[in-house]
Amino acid sequence: MSSYTRVALVTGANKGIGFAIARDLCREFPGDVVLTARDEARGRAAVQQLQAEGLSPRFHQLDIDDLQSIRALRDFLRKEYGGLNVLVNNAGIAFKSRVVNVSSSQGSQALENCSEDLQEKFRCKTLTEEDLVDLMKKFVEDTKNEVHEREGWPSSAYGVSKLGVTVLSRILARRLEEKRKADRILLNACCPGWVKTDLGGAHASRTVEEGAETPVYLALLPPDATEPHGQLVCDKVVQNW
Repeated sequence: MSSYTRVALVTGANKGIGFAIARDLCREFPGDVVLTARDEARGRAAVQQLQAEGLSPRFHQLDIDDLQSIRALRDFLRKEYGGLNVLVNNAGIAFKSRVVNVSSSQGSQALENCSEDLQEKFRCKTLTEEDLVDLMKKFVEDTKNEVHEREGWPSSAYGVSKLGVTVLSRILARRLEEKRKADRILLNACCPGWVKTDLGGAHASRTVEEGAETPVYLALLPPDATEPHGQLVCDKVVQNW
C-alpha cells in the first residue's frame, strides 16, 4: 500500500458514537479509515457491518491502556501510511493534521461548579500536562476521602473527567502552536450532545448519527483551515471557555 494514502483513525469505534463517526468518515474521507477497538472480535464484527453497507474500513486492535498495543498500532500506521492524517479519539491518544477528542459540555458545567480557586487553575494559560494530572489525582483522592465538596470540587465524576479531556486538549493545542506551528495541526475537543448510547441511555435526545456530526465536521476541516484550534466545539460552534 502506498505510503501516500491518507488515513483517518477512530478509537473505540466498535459501537455507539465511535461507530457512527467511522461510518461517516468511510463515506466522506478521501482515504482509508481505520476502526479500532479493544476487543478484536467486536471490532471485526463492526467492520463486517460497515462492509455489508458497501463501505471499506480497515481494522486494528487498540487498547489505550496497553503500551504494547499502542506501539503495535503506531508501527502499523508508520509502515502502511508513513503516519496519520486524522485522529478521532473517542476512547477517551496526536499524529498529524486533525485531532478530535470527544469530550462533553458536562465538563464546562463541572468547571462552573468548581471553587473559584480551582476554576482559576483549570483556566490558567500556563497549566501543564503534569499540573493537570496532579489536579485530577487530587480530585480522586478528595473524593475517596469524602472531602471533595469541602475542597471545592463538584459532585460529578463524569463531569470532572470530561473537564480533564477538554483542558488536556487545550494544553496539547498550545504545545502544537509553540513547537509545530508549521505542521498546521488542528486539535479540538467536542461535545456530541446527549446521545442514545450505553452511557447516554435510551431517553437521550440524539441518535448516534446526530452525535457524530460535530466530531466528523472537525475531522474534515479543510486543509487550509487555521481554526478552530484548542477549542471545545458543540453543534459545530466554538464554546466560550
